Amino acid sequence: MAIARKRQISLADTKYYHCISRCVRRAYLCGEDPFTGQSYAHRREWVEEKLITLAKVFCIDVCAYAVMSNHTHIVLHVDDNKANRLNDRAIAIRWHKLFKGTAITHKFTSGEKLSATERWFLNESIKQYRERLSSISWFMRVLNENIARRANKEDGCTGRFWEGRFKSQALLDEAALLACMAYVDLNPIRAKAAVTPEGSHFTSVKQRIQLIASKSDQSLKVKQPKQLLRFAGKPKKYMPKGLPFELKTYLELVELTGRCVRANKIGFIAHSTPELLIRLNIAPENWLKLTTKFGNIFYGAVGRVSSLDSYCKHQAIKRRPSYSNSKKLLA
Repeated sequence: MAIARKRQISLADTKYYHCISRCVRRAYLCGEDPFTGQSYAHRREWVEEKLITLAKVFCIDVCAYAVMSNHTHIVLHVDDNKANRLNDRAIAIRWHKLFKGTAITHKFTSGEKLSATERWFLNESIKQYRERLSSISWFMRVLNENIARRANKEDGCTGRFWEGRFKSQALLDEAALLACMAYVDLNPIRAKAAVTPEGSHFTSVKQRIQLIASKSDQSLKVKQPKQLLRFAGKPKKYMPKGLPFELKTYLELVELTGRCVRANKIGFIAHSTPELLIRLNIAPENWLKLTTKFGNIFYGAVGRVSSLDSYCKHQAIKRRPSYSNSKKLLA
């Protein structure tokens, strides 16, 4: 039985989630329709631009993404602490960038004096907006609805564009997060849409590599794209917000993995296993399975057995999803 959406998103267990949206029609989201010969490649830009725009408004960070021909992969980080830190006016201004709001919220942001009754209604609205601005469901709803409306208008039709609501997976620990991000970044290579990570179009890994390549002085500290959640390095007690890996080692690992993945051939990680895999205790042969079949071998929450047990206990889930594969590949 499917798990209710509100139970799938549990910030008490993890703030990282893998979201997948798939088209319902034969006409491709962003590729070339082999039946009509019409190209929809320009829609990739729609998705990327809207994704980056929403990340600036919502209190949600984009860790990784890949816009494929008929589906999208996005790894998100919910920054609910930021949503709670923002004052009421900042919350209202952010919400007005996406929706009309109410007469009272506009009166408030313009600095007009409110009556006691208006103040009560304002507090209720701000409370609702604050919750929604840190909600993955609302983030994906705004993203997918915008793309669906634009695509339907372009196609001159109505009806569903996406295959129901998006699917989400909770990423419970560092190992699951690393494997999922690499899986997403390498999607174009596995689909034979690109030869190298930097050659893939509309992916997060290309954004990161492009910024590094554009720097003239490589001796300076490596800059990271502002529109993506930064790599902050090894976790520390007072570590700034960011992904718990080093950018350089992550890109090296993705590049090495990309070279290993070949159609109808089992690849091998180099004899000198990357430091990141050693630190997370992931066997090289397991890593290749994780980054090529992540979407097929895991259903629901993903993480080591201990993380999965804790998550299922907290969520009162009796049947542990993908338990055997987690035990084999992430033990």
